[in-house]
Amino acid sequence: MTEIFRLGIDHLTPLLATKIARGEIKGVLTEESIKRVNECHATVNKIAKGIDPVYAINTGFGSLCTTKISYEDAGKLQENLLKSHSVGVGDPIENEIAKLMLILKVHALCQGYSGASIGLIERIIWHIDNNIIPKVPEQGSVGASGDLCPLAHLFLPLIGLGELSIDGGRTYTTTEKLLQEKNMAKFSLGAKEGLALINGTQFMAAHGIKIVERLKNCQDHADIIAAISLEGFLGSKAPFDKRLHEIRPHPGAQIVAERIRKLLNKSELIESHKDCNRVQDPYSFRCIPQVHGASRDALVHLEDILTIEINSVTDNPNIFITDGIPVAISGGGFHGEPIALPLDYAGLAASELGNISDRRIYLLLGEKGDYGLPDYLIEESGLNSGFMITQYLTAALVSENKSLCFPASADSIPTSNGVEDIVSMGSISARKTLKIIDNLEKILGVELFCACQAIDFRQPLKSSPILEKCLKYVRTKIPHIKNDEVLSKYIETAIEIVRGQQLLIFFNE
Repeated sequence: MTEIFRLGIDHLTPLLATKIARGEIKGVLTEESIKRVNECHATVNKIAKGIDPVYAINTGFGSLCTTKISYEDAGKLQENLLKSHSVGVGDPIENEIAKLMLILKVHALCQGYSGASIGLIERIIWHIDNNIIPKVPEQGSVGASGDLCPLAHLFLPLIGLGELSIDGGRTYTTTEKLLQEKNMAKFSLGAKEGLALINGTQFMAAHGIKIVERLKNCQDHADIIAAISLEGFLGSKAPFDKRLHEIRPHPGAQIVAERIRKLLNKSELIESHKDCNRVQDPYSFRCIPQVHGASRDALVHLEDILTIEINSVTDNPNIFITDGIPVAISGGGFHGEPIALPLDYAGLAASELGNISDRRIYLLLGEKGDYGLPDYLIEESGLNSGFMITQYLTAALVSENKSLCFPASADSIPTSNGVEDIVSMGSISARKTLKIIDNLEKILGVELFCACQAIDFRQPLKSSPILEKCLKYVRTKIPHIKNDEVLSKYIETAIEIVRGQQLLIFFNE
């Protein structure tokens, strides 16, 4: 029996949202959420028929908020809103991110503060359950009145416009054609429903969910790969001593140190040189807990803030009923600043993981003297350049990430005739952080490729039991390199190992 999630009732997490998007959990309506939604929807209709102006229910939007709109035109007003705000450009976002946007929006609407009808909510759930996902351009949001532009594109299909993916890929069909095939009519929006759809932070938050998943995976793999590099370098295990991290108890550093101790447990390589004359390793090895740990702490902060956000109502105005008396309150609950700052912070955290990884690669490739590794990890260096240029690649990726680290949330350009005079640019924070993580996965793949090559030169000594399993797995996919050849295909394989979370299986056994 499929596990269910009660939309608008249960507490959503990034992991649960991802499971709903992948069909592992089903989001459902309950009597409680239906009652809330119906009460709020009836209240909105009553306000729309009244003479007192209430923003976006019987008035225009943004700087046009003083223009009164009749009840008869309420539906047309909302439909025009979706059309006029659909100005996005650029490549379409991933289908899973668009699907997450649908899930986050319907969860917010089901809390009963937005005025949406049950019919509208059921139509959105139909898209989710049938994996019929709208095409959403990546550019156009400033993250202030929420993600107006991408959300408008997301919900164009409700009124019979826009395009839809029906195969989970990048093949799209027009909504008009699909509705004809399904013998379905477009949805007729009521008072406030269009604004309830496009006000909100679901574009930023959906990207944030992907960031949490992918950066967590990178952090876990970074620890494993760093441990392999440490063994290949014949580094010291002293910096991971529990006592050091008890007197500077940052949670992330403690977690990383504990993980590295587990990864190095019973390693012949580490024990083989414990009495050598090397006093301290370079920072990229010695400070793994501090750097990797700080990245973990940053992600914890993002996940905490994001969890609050995806359980929140982020449209405007919101409808409250106290002692039977309805009131519509306008505020700034759609503003992206609360998550824009942590999204930028997560980008910096991801970039630093790539930075330290590149430094470890550099050390593995350089002249080692007594440490026993050949130059550029190739037996006949000179005739062969070996792994020399792999570090050029990571240097390029690290440099690109550094250029992406400027915080988008530090910027603001006023919009809507000055009414929206301070904006978050959180959508840009989210998109570029995913790009940084994309580059980080590549950097970690390169380090894995180099570290496994280095370990080969330490035979017959064995790594720890966990790392031996990791190394054997890698060698089923990537051979030891003896002479120069085209390395890009092996690098791509190593990147896929990281993205596929394959090494975590051995750590978690």
